[in-house]
Amino acid sequence: MKRILLLGSGELGKEFVIAAKRAGQYVIACDNYKNAPAMQVADESEVIDMLDGAALDAVVDKHKPDLIIPEIEAIRTERLFDYEERGIQVAPSARAVNFTMNRRAIRDLAAQDLGLRTAKYFYAQTYEEFKAAADKIGFPCVVKPLMSSSGHGQSYVHNEEELEEAFQNAIEGARGDVKEVIIEEFIEFDSEFTLLTVTQKNGPTLFCPPIGHIQKGGDYRESWQPYAIPEESLCQAEHIANEVTRALTGYGIWGVEFFLTKKGEVIFSELSPRPHDTGMVTLAHTTNFNEFELHFRAVMGLPIPAIHLEHVGCSAVILSPIETDKPLLYNLLDACKEDRTRLRIFGKPIAHVGRRMGVALCYGKVGTDMNALRDKTKRVAATVLGTDPYMNK
Repeated sequence: MKRILLLGSGELGKEFVIAAKRAGQYVIACDNYKNAPAMQVADESEVIDMLDGAALDAVVDKHKPDLIIPEIEAIRTERLFDYEERGIQVAPSARAVNFTMNRRAIRDLAAQDLGLRTAKYFYAQTYEEFKAAADKIGFPCVVKPLMSSSGHGQSYVHNEEELEEAFQNAIEGARGDVKEVIIEEFIEFDSEFTLLTVTQKNGPTLFCPPIGHIQKGGDYRESWQPYAIPEESLCQAEHIANEVTRALTGYGIWGVEFFLTKKGEVIFSELSPRPHDTGMVTLAHTTNFNEFELHFRAVMGLPIPAIHLEHVGCSAVILSPIETDKPLLYNLLDACKEDRTRLRIFGKPIAHVGRRMGVALCYGKVGTDMNALRDKTKRVAATVLGTDPYMNK
């Protein structure tokens, strides 16, 4: 049995803990608030500010983990190198987490070191630098904090009048203490997709069937698997994912995001060194292992013989329509009337307007009409809290 320290205890961490507990492991879940989703299923929990290096050191010294699993961006990531030197495994690796927690590092690695196609981009710490970069990029453009998640601080800028507000949103939406933004070219893409990539300690790199997804405000709203993509484009994506993950090193699952243009060109977008929110669709029995089971096996060094598509599936988020610190009332009765449907209610103790509180999952036999299945999944999600996050899309 290994002692696993989970840094970040949201819905993705909760599913990872469930996978670990099913295999008899001991998990300590950390976050900056009490009763976070993963804490509800872990053996122990700690409430700390993970950007406080001393607090992080104290938790590591107290629990003496064999394995550290980062689940969020807001971590004093440079400490992870110290833990690795002490013989503690970091998943996928301290190098990978440090690179991918900061958009500057991962974008420079992809574009400059590996020569991969990305959107044209610039960095800015001041509004003057930001304005000069916008003049070079042109409109429309995309603005993001260097360190953030779930679309926080991200915006699309259509003209010069929107620049100042976008800059302030990016600075205020940043996770951690990195107050810098990235401004990038808007890619005229046909669609976006995620390629879940699994690197193994003693086996080949494996790929899940690609996942299509829809985002709004930089945060995912629905995903489906498999995503129909030309074989040549899929080979491009697998090559890029393999190159980036090999350069970052380590073992685990990676959510590699791509743009697909109308001409079939695959363009690298972003990468997460952990289970991906769009990959929650794998909880709908789409593959023989869901993404959390794959991550667990990979970080533990357990063999993954192959990944198979077993069903087609869709996920659709359940968003809170209100602000409250009281438990929400979920309409499970009507939602559960649909066949081949699953719900995951995350158990977040506080709701904000638009906060992701759960996900609806629907699946069918391979060959099921994907558009009809997507419509069904969105309908079920809207039933749970009586709100439709897909309106005005």
